[in-house]
Amino acid sequence: MTLPITRDQAIELIKKYDDNAFDMYHYLESEAIMGALAKRLGEDEEYWKMLGLLHDVDWGITKNNSVEHLTKAPEILKSAGFDDKFICIVVSHGYGFECAGLQDKKRTEKTEHALAAAETLTGLIHAYGLMRKTLDGMEVSGLKKKMKDKHFAAAINRDIIMECEQIGLTLDEFLDIAIKAVQSIAKDVGF
Repeated sequence: MTLPITRDQAIELIKKYDDNAFDMYHYLESEAIMGALAKRLGEDEEYWKMLGLLHDVDWGITKNNSVEHLTKAPEILKSAGFDDKFICIVVSHGYGFECAGLQDKKRTEKTEHALAAAETLTGLIHAYGLMRKTLDGMEVSGLKKKMKDKHFAAAINRDIIMECEQIGLTLDEFLDIAIKAVQSIAKDVGF
C-alpha cells in the first residue's frame, strides 16, 4: 500500500502536536513492534509501522482530557492524506474506552488487534526496562511474570495484550517479537 507521507514527515506531524520525549518513546516502540509483527505475519511492514507511529497523533493535544483522545486524530490524518481505512484502524485502538465515544465498539480486524496489543505492550516493556535499568537480556519469562503481577504497571490492560491471540500468536511469541523489536531501538527510546 502506498502511504501519503514518509516516516520523516510522520515524525514532523507528531512533533507538531506533541513534543514530549516520553510520548515519542511510546510512538517509536509501537512502530517497532508493529513492523516486527508485520514481518512475522507477512503483512505490509511500512503500512503497519506507520499505524504504530501515528496511532496517538492527537495525544499531545488531548491528554489533558482523555475523553477527547482520538477525536482530533481523524481530521489530522485526513489532512495528511491518509484514507478512511487507515484512520479507522488508528481509531480502533480506543475501542472499549471512554474516549471519542468508543466504549461500546469492538475490534474485528487483524490490524486492529495487532495495533491495540502492540501499543499496550509498549508500556509493560518500557516499565520493566526502567525497573531493570536496561532492555539488554530481557526475556519472555521475566516479562510474563511482570504481566501476571497486577500491581506492576497496574494501568496497563493485560486483556488487550492478550489480543495477540486474535492475530494467531501465542503470548510467548508475541512477547518475544515485541521485546526484540524494542531492544533494536533501545537507544532511541531512552535506554
